[in-house]
Amino acid sequence: MTLVSKTFELYGKTYTLESGELAKQATGAALVKQGDTTAHVTVVVSKERKNYDFFPLTVDFIEKMYAVGRIPGGYLKREGRPSDKATLTARMIDRPIRPSFPDGFRNEVHVVATSLVADQINPIDVICTMGASLAMTLGGVPFEGPLACVRIGRNKETGEFIVNPTYEERENSDLDLELAGTRDFISMVEAGADEISEEDMLAAMQFGQEAIGAFCDAQLEFVEEWERVNGPIEKKEYPLDQPNEEVHDRIFAHYDEMAAALHDADKLARQDKVAELKEAIKAEFTDEELVEWEREIPVNLKKLEKTAMRRMVVETGERVDGRAADEIRPIMVKGNYLPLVHGSGLFQRGQTQVLSVLSLGMLNEGQRLDTIEPVEGKRYMHQYNFPPYCTGEVGRMGSPKRREIGHGNLAERALLPVLPSEEEFPYAIRVVSEVMESNGSSSMASTCGSCLALMDGGVPIKRPVSGIAMGLIQEEGKTVVLSDIQGLEDFLGDMDFKVTGTERGITALQMDNKATGLTFDILRTALEQAKVGRAFILDKMLEVVPGPRTETRPSAPKIQCITIPTENIRDVIGKGGETIRGIQDETGASIDIHEDGTVYVGGVGESVAAAIERIELIVKVPEVGEEYTGRVVSIQPFGAFVNLLPGKDGLLHISRVAKGRVEKVEDVLNVGDEVKVTVIEIDERGKISLDRLDKPEVPAGTERPERSERRERGDRPGRGARDNGARGFDRPTRERRERGDRPSRRPGDNSGRAPRRHHEAE
Repeated sequence: MTLVSKTFELYGKTYTLESGELAKQATGAALVKQGDTTAHVTVVVSKERKNYDFFPLTVDFIEKMYAVGRIPGGYLKREGRPSDKATLTARMIDRPIRPSFPDGFRNEVHVVATSLVADQINPIDVICTMGASLAMTLGGVPFEGPLACVRIGRNKETGEFIVNPTYEERENSDLDLELAGTRDFISMVEAGADEISEEDMLAAMQFGQEAIGAFCDAQLEFVEEWERVNGPIEKKEYPLDQPNEEVHDRIFAHYDEMAAALHDADKLARQDKVAELKEAIKAEFTDEELVEWEREIPVNLKKLEKTAMRRMVVETGERVDGRAADEIRPIMVKGNYLPLVHGSGLFQRGQTQVLSVLSLGMLNEGQRLDTIEPVEGKRYMHQYNFPPYCTGEVGRMGSPKRREIGHGNLAERALLPVLPSEEEFPYAIRVVSEVMESNGSSSMASTCGSCLALMDGGVPIKRPVSGIAMGLIQEEGKTVVLSDIQGLEDFLGDMDFKVTGTERGITALQMDNKATGLTFDILRTALEQAKVGRAFILDKMLEVVPGPRTETRPSAPKIQCITIPTENIRDVIGKGGETIRGIQDETGASIDIHEDGTVYVGGVGESVAAAIERIELIVKVPEVGEEYTGRVVSIQPFGAFVNLLPGKDGLLHISRVAKGRVEKVEDVLNVGDEVKVTVIEIDERGKISLDRLDKPEVPAGTERPERSERRERGDRPGRGARDNGARGFDRPTRERRERGDRPSRRPGDNSGRAPRRHHEAE
């Protein structure tokens, strides 16, 4: 096997396909690059055929931190559980590959995409599908390929579509559309958009289809070069589940019974009827036949149910629950559903019910992202939970599954375009959607429920958002587009097409398609029908919750933003964070300080105002003439130091502590006393001089004697004939200022201690 590498340019970007050097024991392997971003994709197909009635495909995307030159955090210093982005990338690869395998394929297939280099310019996700397609082609795996995935952006200024935009180009785009498939049809769509029209979205999808074709052609050119260098690719043969006419005919003899069992609007009742019928049909087979046809019987029972449901729609125009193709299930909406929480909303459509709950917090409570992408975190988080009880089943509850992460991400993208900016609403926002009942379209119900919770919580969204899931039935040459599909129509239908948006346009899309006959005319019909359905649902929501509250609920934190000089940031934080912790502990508020001097203060009740007052006092600069009520913090022979503001003291000179002259400051002031003062001077070094406003009279017997009196009394001991009276006792010498009130000593006075001799041993 010889290394083959091909570099080509498409739509202004450079790509490289490579194989033949790495992972030679895999069924197929390929290296794919966009710029310097590099992904290695392998495919392994098991040799043994599994006894399953489904296709056992597993796709993993492995984020390696070495791809961006980082060492993983944590004690083990190795990659752990996949991030949400890694999970979403794995789903992006899986969804177009799964329907490309032939019916009846039961060998296990494992696709592993590993990030080798992430250049922080070009995303790695979409190129992995091309890598998987090439690996399967080179490995001789039977699938309808080649496949490719592209991302389509649109420049906000020019309106020009961009294929596989860089991170920088995505910042200036009002569309983030990912679609995958073959040259002839689209099998997967995922999109977020800034309220764009149906026509613009359709145009973007058509442009994307052309781009997919170009990348499929590039793969075919690589395969030609590969076969020229390494010889023809050996197409591997795998046994497929073959139709068994006898089993098919015996089971399909019960077609009318199945059609009757399906015709029930209640999900659980319908499931019970169908299950009973299937058991009755299985009972017609002998034990030997059940063993011999253990795969064929379940496959044909599922096919019977699928055929009966689909023919009912295309032949009668009526669905299993009695609705017309464009009819929406009954809707129930409740806002302000839970007490004390920051916001809540209950949305029910048919037998799908979702309770969404809002939590607001400081911006620093947003999610930090540790991925290979140049994204540090996100402020808005939506999480979707799908517990077993919502479908009446028993199961394990643990970490979110791929489906939950994918549905949560869809609802998150649906609401992102209408959220207020950080400047308008300085909160981290988390919404959790709890699926209480499920019979299809639970992700769209979570979108509607989340919108209700945001409005109930006083989040000033630009416009409300609703969502609907569309379906498709292509049977016997007929095509029917279904609005608001339920679980059975999703499972047995040809398309699951979810659309969210406002009255102005689309905010998010998600589509999984199994029909090769899906045309853009059908997509246009689906989008227009979805627009009508979204409007109907939105009207029902606004009847109950007309719009966002004018302010957040009392239980939610109040967050205010102030700005302080950057040179004062360290004063507010304090040594080792002592000051800011003290403010938070005393007020109960949360404080988040940014490097630019922006300070976010959050809390409930009066805590925010109290904390802001403390911060403003710290950064305030006293001015001459201002009056304060301060506390004496220190007394010196020359005066008292009074605390005016946090971290700011001023000197109240001894001559200004009382009316008249005092011998000692302590005669009229003590540490801890409150005193009213005014600022009389601030020197160039920032030293503050004060004057007392409420000077008391000097207490009797504490007045400082005049200098002449003191000289006459001779009460200056230790001075001999020297007369330093000009200096007086009201200004202590430098020596005394340094030593405080220690009594002076004459030379040689050791206070009774024996003098030390230099020759004595120490």
